[in-house]
This record gives sequence, C-alpha cells and structure tokens, in this order.
Amino acid sequence: MDFSEIQRRTEKYLCPTYARYPLAVKKARGCRLYDFEDREYIDLLAGISVCNLGHSHPEIVSVIRDQAEKLIHVSNLFFHEEQVILAEKLTETCSMDKAFFCNSGAEANEAAIKLMRRYMKKIREQNRFELITFSGSFHGRTLATLTATGQDKIKDGFGPLPSGFKNVPLNDVKALEEAVTSNTGAIMTECIQGEGGIKHLSPDFIAKIRELQEQNDILLIADEIQTGLGRTGSFWACQSAGLEPDMITSAKALAGGLPMGALLVREEIARAFDAGSHGTTFGGGALVSAAALKCLEIMEREDLVQRSLETGTWARKLFEEVAHNCPGAIREIRGSGLMIGIELTFPGQEVWKNLLDQGFVLNLTQDTVLRLLPPLVIPRQDIIAFAGALEKTLSGSRTGS
Repeated sequence: MDFSEIQRRTEKYLCPTYARYPLAVKKARGCRLYDFEDREYIDLLAGISVCNLGHSHPEIVSVIRDQAEKLIHVSNLFFHEEQVILAEKLTETCSMDKAFFCNSGAEANEAAIKLMRRYMKKIREQNRFELITFSGSFHGRTLATLTATGQDKIKDGFGPLPSGFKNVPLNDVKALEEAVTSNTGAIMTECIQGEGGIKHLSPDFIAKIRELQEQNDILLIADEIQTGLGRTGSFWACQSAGLEPDMITSAKALAGGLPMGALLVREEIARAFDAGSHGTTFGGGALVSAAALKCLEIMEREDLVQRSLETGTWARKLFEEVAHNCPGAIREIRGSGLMIGIELTFPGQEVWKNLLDQGFVLNLTQDTVLRLLPPLVIPRQDIIAFAGALEKTLSGSRTGS
C-alpha cells in the first residue's frame, strides 16, 4: 500500500482518536524511521519515550524470539521466573519493595490510586480517599486517571467524572497547602511534565510536597511513566528531584517497545492488596518480562543513564546557541537528560511540519513547545543535524518580533 491508501483505510476502519502525523512508517532501525517510499527520518520522539534503546535493537529482537519459543503467556494464576526476576531487578533501582505489573501507564496509575484508597481504608482504617494532582499534568485516559489529569481538554465530554480528586496550579505553594484536608490520601506528580510542555517542579514546591507528606502523613505517588528509566539523566526522575515517593509508576520504555506497565510500592502499603483485590490478565507476562529484563541489562552495561544526562546537557547548550542565533524565536530551553522542550514565542505547527518535511520526527505540545524524547542511544551528529535544521527553519519563520 502507498501512503494515500493507508490513510484512506485508516479513516474508514479505525476510530478517529488520533491526530496522526502525515507519515506512514514501514520499518524502523536504531534511531531511524522509514516510510513506504523508503525515505529516512531521524527519530527524536522514540515512540513517545518508549524506544529508549532505539528501534528493533538486535538483542531485544533476539530475546523476544527466544522467549516466544519458550513461553509467551500463562496468566497470573501461575508462577514463572521471568516476572519475579524483573520485579527483583526493578525494586533494586529504587527504595520500593514490591511490584505489580500491568499493560500501560494508565493502568499503573489506576493501580496506584486504587491501592492508596484501599491502604487508607483497610490498613489505616481512615477515610482518606482524595488525590491531589497539578495543572498541566497527564496521568492517563481511564476515568480515574483522566480525572486526575490537569488538562480540561482530556476530560471534555466524559462527565460525570469520579469524585475524590483535586487539581491545583503547578508550583503554587499556597494552593497546594490549602488543598490538603483530613480526607487527603495522596499527592500524585510528574517530576517533569511531558504533555504539559516539559515543565519542572520548582524547588519551593518540592519542599512543600515533602513537608506536607511528612506532617500530614499522606502518600506520594511519583508518575514516572515518561520520565523514568534514564530519560531525565537519573534512573527515576524523583531521585534527582529530591522527592521520596511511596509509590512509583512506570511504563513506556519498560519493555523496549512492548506494552508493559508497573507499579512499584513500599512493603507497608502493598499489604493493602490481597488475592483478588486487583489484577490483570496480561500483566507481567513472560514475553514482556523477558524483554524488560534485557532492556535493564543493556541500560546498565552501556551506562545509558549517564549517557542521557551528558548528551542532554550538551544538547540543551547547543539549542541555546540556536536561540541566540534566532533572536525572538525561542522563549526557553527546558528539560533534563534527554527530555527536552524548546518553547517558541509563537504557535509552532508550521515549524514542526517544516522539520518533519526535512526528515526530523518530534512532537509539538501545548501549541508552542517542541518536545524531544529521542532514544537514549542517539548519536550526537543526529542532534547536530536537527539543530541546524531548526536554526534554518526559525530563521525563515515568524519570530514574534
């Protein structure tokens, strides 16, 4: 099929839930995508922070093939070694004790919300069910997680929404303090908002979260769906942000491109789950667990967390030079590690499309922020090529002056 035929049949047979890019991907290797005319694109999005090791990494392909011949799925009615080894490896990366595996980030956050409520009711015997989240956040698309999300456009048309959720302005210390009541069970936060436009928690806000967590004995859930697994230059973003969560949620890059989510939690809180209280058919299956184990092995062997930190720091300095050479076009360069936002001073749709036409795949969020989430293995020459294309594009675009 050619692109027009794929597009026509997609519009006919699939629900219109995505604003798709004008690109049909035929294959992908490393940091490159190829369309149906075999045109090459540099991938600066990695499937939205999923393919941290690049596309079709030969070791991941090999382990998927070998595991498929051994065991794909038996359900969680049975024990199998792949799942338990992965749980052990993941909990060793942080201060958590237990893991619950699922299939997506939304499911991981849903599990965290459910566990918070059950812990407060069953273990503490308290009626503390409310969850506090922040404006600009994105936590998923189930009814609970879209209610937790701090963006009205995500909630449009899905009411009535569940009760027990509060959303306060990001980095507003006073608003956060006032939101906490005797019904507050937990705060859920991304350390860096992805969909929200690569926005950081301020130091004062982090300090207030920690203070409220300690003084009010409430839980902290770190949503690391996008920021985890080395993306920001530490294994988990909360580790460099100075937060001490009671739960960590993960997905996206966890299994090298296969769908997988995880909730990591402290022992005391995990006691609130018992047999039958929560579950999923496919969560932590042998195939995805084996792929995730191989991802962790490669990340450690190739020191990709440190590489993300160093490459990201270097890249942001390079983009600052672009900003200097294009006065009035770029408002701010933000991010940590290889999670980078380039905020323009004007709507960026034209710039994004121009860059795609030049062979660079990235994302535009919040209308003005060019979001870069490249594979952690991306060569620096690819970033240099992108910086050159960006400077050329901005020089020929409106600058807001």
